[in-house]
Amino acid sequence: MLINYWAEWCAPCREEIPELNRLHEDSADGQLVVLGVNFDGLSGEALSDLVERMDIGFPVLLDDPRARWQQPMPGVLPSTLVIDPEGKLRTVLVGPQTFETLSRAIQVTSAM
Repeated sequence: MLINYWAEWCAPCREEIPELNRLHEDSADGQLVVLGVNFDGLSGEALSDLVERMDIGFPVLLDDPRARWQQPMPGVLPSTLVIDPEGKLRTVLVGPQTFETLSRAIQVTSAM
């Protein structure tokens, strides 16, 4: 599972969203779940409108799950939590990622 923290005002986040969309689309078999969390805590129609405007194709959570892994609020955006199949946090990717770097992080996590 990837949990990505993003914001509208974050230019690197906007660059990374197509990479996350691609991973989400490529994982239609359910082997990987890509989820987003809006850093600014938007909800309701404001969040729905923003998700549509930013062309986010993966689910965006209403509740921030980072407490489950005792993680602080990210200090840098984008940030992505990489969670293994057993639900254990394996790494936090800080800064913009590509399809390739995200795929590598998933492969390393799967091999653990």
